[in-house]
Amino acid sequence: MPQKLAFVASRAPVAQTARAALTGRYGNVPLEEAEVIVALGGDGFMLQTLHETQDLPAPVYGMNRGTIGFLMNAYAESDLRDRLAAAEEAEINPLSMKATHTDGSVSNALALNEVALLREGPQAAKLQITVDGRLRMQELVCDGALVATPAGSTAYNYSAHGPILPIGADVLALTAMAAFRPRRWRGALLPKTATVRFDVMEADKRPVMADADGNSHRDVLSVEIRSEPSIVHKILFDPGHGLEERLISEQFN
Repeated sequence: MPQKLAFVASRAPVAQTARAALTGRYGNVPLEEAEVIVALGGDGFMLQTLHETQDLPAPVYGMNRGTIGFLMNAYAESDLRDRLAAAEEAEINPLSMKATHTDGSVSNALALNEVALLREGPQAAKLQITVDGRLRMQELVCDGALVATPAGSTAYNYSAHGPILPIGADVLALTAMAAFRPRRWRGALLPKTATVRFDVMEADKRPVMADADGNSHRDVLSVEIRSEPSIVHKILFDPGHGLEERLISEQFN
């Protein structure tokens, strides 16, 4: 049963109140000493916490003090150590993004949910898609396109009519947003080991930005995306409410 807990919370007053109550009840150790990190907030804060603690060995257990809370457990102050001892663990790998900008600069980012390319201006984006060095689509005219992990497949990807992926599936979803040509093309399922490259055509006339879990990079010329197996995030869920079950249940709602 974990004894050393570290509590982090979003800026929302309800999350800060919960953190004060829980630290008063269970104590609070520095993140580096924690056996479990407890994140209080919504899904956005959970993603932020996972990114900020990716070099630490402790798993992260979220309790919902936000809105949707797909990655979070129900909030309760009692019996927390018992819940943590019984929790199920899910492991996920992030996506690695390398973006080359129109000025020649290069930026890198990690994404647990998805990397999305989005048009910046009024005109549709024109993208060329290469997978593992092989040109797969000469021209995709669209509002944008994204590559999503199984963990992120119920987020932006699902809103764009992409598929929900089981958490253990070794695949990535490549999903188009409002595809104009090819008409209504929605995307493809790719092996988790695939490297996807988007080249932006007519970038001066049709500017495109790249977004990695809300971390935006403007005026990109090309973007390479791949899964990063060297980084493993561990998330804890209450028994019977794990990420695998949530992904399945979402498809029947």
